[in-house]
Amino acid sequence: MNITELARRLRVRPEELHTKLPELGFAVGKKALKIDNRQAQAITEAWNEMRRKERLAEKVRDQKAIAARRDLPDTQRKPVTLPAVMTVRDFASALDQPVPRVMQELMRNGILAAINERIDFDTASILAEDLGFKAIREDGATVVEDTEGTEKLRDRIETEHKDDLQRRPPVIVVMGHVDHGKTRLLDAIRKTNVMDTEAGGITQHIGAYQVERNGKMLTFIDTPGHEAFTVMRSRGAKVADIAILVVAVDDGVQPQTKEAINIIKSAGLPFVVALNKIDRAEANIEKVKTQLSELELVPEDWGGKTIMVPLSAKAGTNIEQLLDMLLLVEEMERERIVANPEGRAIGTVIESNVNPGSGPIATVLVQSGTLRIGDDLGVRGTQFGRVRAMQNWKGESLKEAPPSTPAKIIGWKLAPAVGDVMEVPTDMKALKKMKSTDSSLKATEEVASIRHVVKSTDEAPEGEEGKQVVNLIIRADVLGSLEAILGMLDKIKHDQVGVKVVQKGLGNITDADINTAAGSQAIVIGFNVRPSGGAEELARDKEVDLREYKIIYKLFEDVIEELKKRLPADTVIEEQGRFDVLKNFKKIDGGWIVGGRVKGEKIRKGAKLRLSRNGEYIGEGAIVSLQLGRSEMKEAQAGQEIGMSYKGKVKPEEGDQLEAYTEDRITKELKIEGVNLR
Repeated sequence: MNITELARRLRVRPEELHTKLPELGFAVGKKALKIDNRQAQAITEAWNEMRRKERLAEKVRDQKAIAARRDLPDTQRKPVTLPAVMTVRDFASALDQPVPRVMQELMRNGILAAINERIDFDTASILAEDLGFKAIREDGATVVEDTEGTEKLRDRIETEHKDDLQRRPPVIVVMGHVDHGKTRLLDAIRKTNVMDTEAGGITQHIGAYQVERNGKMLTFIDTPGHEAFTVMRSRGAKVADIAILVVAVDDGVQPQTKEAINIIKSAGLPFVVALNKIDRAEANIEKVKTQLSELELVPEDWGGKTIMVPLSAKAGTNIEQLLDMLLLVEEMERERIVANPEGRAIGTVIESNVNPGSGPIATVLVQSGTLRIGDDLGVRGTQFGRVRAMQNWKGESLKEAPPSTPAKIIGWKLAPAVGDVMEVPTDMKALKKMKSTDSSLKATEEVASIRHVVKSTDEAPEGEEGKQVVNLIIRADVLGSLEAILGMLDKIKHDQVGVKVVQKGLGNITDADINTAAGSQAIVIGFNVRPSGGAEELARDKEVDLREYKIIYKLFEDVIEELKKRLPADTVIEEQGRFDVLKNFKKIDGGWIVGGRVKGEKIRKGAKLRLSRNGEYIGEGAIVSLQLGRSEMKEAQAGQEIGMSYKGKVKPEEGDQLEAYTEDRITKELKIEGVNLR
């Protein structure tokens, strides 16, 4: 056989093969071009054995290094200063570590990141600790909340002259337990089934809607517990004026219902309770009223002050009555739901993303003043662009947006973060110019992109590529089921794992769904639907994971289990004692029985073993059992001479040493905030 051909099969350069052959005991001259097939076979076996030992030695080094690094006290860790966001290459450079070594550590933690992908400080600090460093956040790299903007917004609203204030549409947020019909209710309120009319049954929206009732406008924030609402509430500012608490009368008060009540009370919002699903056979309105009364929400017909409207969002029953109650609450709060439509606009960013065609796009809920085409956009004291175009929630062009109007703005130079306060400045020159070299702004932008969670699950949020993601294709029987499933999945927010819905729709599972799943490695989920035609057989042929459900919580629990499987685990290595082999007694199934002496620490039954001979690691195995005389033992102490049943491929010989250790993978607990499985 030609030496070059042998080198190709062994995946090594011919020069390296020539150099290594004498070390393996083969006398082949450096100028030799050919060897016989028998010698080639012997070289192949010796080469593979050498590579096996090298891999084993590297594995042992890594195991011991992990154990040593994790046990390092902080005082012995080398400090390293890291920015808020950095590429994998820059991170490796900061630690003075080879890039492949850092990428290997990333993969060990379940993060598949390319050399130029960005990781945030929290991720980098964990990796740095695993590598024996102590991470220190770089000065100025922290993501600062827009508290200054919030104060400015509050001051503007509170200091407006009373004569300039005019009534504005109330901003209403819908809250409640998942699967209780929040999205269906909003759909019924809009009186147009947006989801059914759009491509693929996917709702395209801008996060807020407006409807008219008796000549008055009402603004609804679409997503229950919307991120902007949550963010602004945490900073002490109010986005919503009135809340609707949705409770399904066939299911009653659930954990998220209580959570929503606490949020509404802490925000000081007036609210109306929508008792939904009265069309269900299992509906029990009186029972639900009793449950709510126990939470200090006593209905008006029971002598309390809480407005409760029995309705069916699905059938459209009593929707107008609910709108009338909202107008009644607005009338009672009319002195508070006011704004000055004149002057410069100021408001809160409620949606933000980057559109491949239009660039950065953000939706702003105007809260004071009127926003107009051509107005400059200021965020955090920096010039963020100019209004080139505006659209309402229907996609219709707007020339101006008065208070309580949600406006999708085109013209941003950079996408602001959800919850940021946007204002039209009095003096454009006073704003900081946006520069590509502005590191603090760039850090803010990058961290925002990493931490921002897109409400639609159709595409992965920018900066989340490093996550371990479960791809899903979802088919449901009716719109309400699909909304409930997506609503539950929206709750899954985790730094290391996530869910991506690559396709969704109504009706039976089709061949196209299976083909898409095969290409995207997605799990196909059918809720109250069946595979049509040959979809089931196609799924078997393409080895696609196809699952059918009738209970939404079972579906959700299974998704959580899939996420748990992908959650990276910490490897904990605990070194035990050593075992000097004095005699190999006999061969047993899968290993040998050997006798020897315990040294160092004690060794335990079930521990893993490394086999070394003359200082070189040549094999691995495990302790099947330990025996002293005729008695079996769970552990043996240093100095004892015992028998050991050893399981492994390499035969231990007299003089060999066995190192005992345990290797545990501790899976991190998966906690999803705001989710309570029943």
